[in-house]
Amino acid sequence: MNNILGVFNGKFQDLEKIKVSPLSRAYTFSDSVYEVIPFYNNNIIAFDKHINRLSNSCDALNIKTDISLCSDEILHLISTSNHKNGYVYYQISRGVDALRSHMYDTSLEVETFGYVVNHAFESKDLKVSLCEDIRWQRCDIKSTSLLGNVMSMNQSKNNHCDEVIMHKDDEITEGGASNVFFVIDGNIHTPSLSTKILPGITRELLISETKQNGIFIEEGNYSVNDLLRAESIWLTSSTKGLGQVIEIIGHDTKIQVNNEVFHKCNEIFNNAFLSG
Repeated sequence: MNNILGVFNGKFQDLEKIKVSPLSRAYTFSDSVYEVIPFYNNNIIAFDKHINRLSNSCDALNIKTDISLCSDEILHLISTSNHKNGYVYYQISRGVDALRSHMYDTSLEVETFGYVVNHAFESKDLKVSLCEDIRWQRCDIKSTSLLGNVMSMNQSKNNHCDEVIMHKDDEITEGGASNVFFVIDGNIHTPSLSTKILPGITRELLISETKQNGIFIEEGNYSVNDLLRAESIWLTSSTKGLGQVIEIIGHDTKIQVNNEVFHKCNEIFNNAFLSG
């Protein structure tokens, strides 16, 4: 944790020196939202989109904050980090209760916290497992309430997997920390946005960039069986980029590791955001 720059309520200091109250609602209720903002070759990837999503998450939970001040803190973390490639984790919580209470005091002062770290954006082949989606019903909000994800992903880790792909009532939703894309008969598919799915920034960027290159991605509702007959599967996130799935543990599938459609999409994304 040494030499990691952080910020807490406007004060920049080493991460290890930051202390948070045990009565912070982020700690007692996960009453908080967050963003992960990547940068590569000193260029911030889709900064405005990340800030807009952070603002939307705050609005969804009725957390009143100065989003421009948060933006300035994120930019300062990046500019003073001396990292060429990395990301900022930034969190906004409702504040600190005088005493733990489900009903929050509307006069609480918002609490902000963030840090910046180095990160290598390297494509990684992934082994995944399928699991029931046990999360809450507002996954479109980027809340710190991630216990369902944590439980599923650590069970997956025990089975020597890198990630999970979740499904609810047999309908594919998303990965534990990512969005899902797959190819059937040469056509690309991804689950439609809903309250069951986080509107991933990398997901949005990939759909936009491939469209500009004449490749259409269909958004819809898909079953586990649809996924299991896919020729290629990949997961997207701000820190993964495009991560190719090479195996679904416990299922005999015919995933093509050298699938042409995946490699074309990966090339388009990397040329747009991870090159130069």
